[in-house]
Amino acid sequence: QVQLVESGGDSVQAGGSLSLSCAAPGRAFITNYSMAWFRQAPGKEREFVAGISWSGNSKNYADSVKGRFTISKDIGKSAIYLQMDSLKPEDTAVYYCAADQQKYSSVHTDQREFESWGQGTQVTVSS
Repeated sequence: QVQLVESGGDSVQAGGSLSLSCAAPGRAFITNYSMAWFRQAPGKEREFVAGISWSGNSKNYADSVKGRFTISKDIGKSAIYLQMDSLKPEDTAVYYCAADQQKYSSVHTDQREFESWGQGTQVTVSS
């Protein structure tokens, strides 16, 4: 397990945008492992938001964020990002970055497939 570091959480009004970042240990990490964003709202279970494959060629999104959120990666910066547009109050949650450390795996949505996690970053959307 390795520690991932998220940043970019903030408070915004509905309709606004935010960009979250997740710093990984290095280029090899980013290019070997599929990674994802999860979120957990107060009183709710942690849920899958978006994932990107080790190659970057495959992306997966939860239905609730399709068309509004975009996941991407920058190999040179050893980071993944989550661009969040048209934010809604129901997007309020702590957002976590996670890595599936099975080399060259497909994009999973089950959090049990992910071995490494960040500490989370708070996103609050007000109406």
